Amino acid sequence: MLLIVRAMGETSMVEPLLLGTVFVLASLLLWLLADSDDDNGGGGLRQPALVPIPVRHQQR
Repeated sequence: MLLIVRAMGETSMVEPLLLGTVFVLASLLLWLLADSDDDNGGGGLRQPALVPIPVRHQQR
């Protein structure tokens, strides 16, 4: 009887762990399949905008 209770106690923890694993894998899959922030939807990151830097034409 004690063995059955002990076995049930150990298997009762398997279900929450399995459920948590399924949630983690599902959210990882959704994250990888989600569209990127690129405007054309081609994947990858957007290119940074070029900002002009002032340059002196005469030496001091």
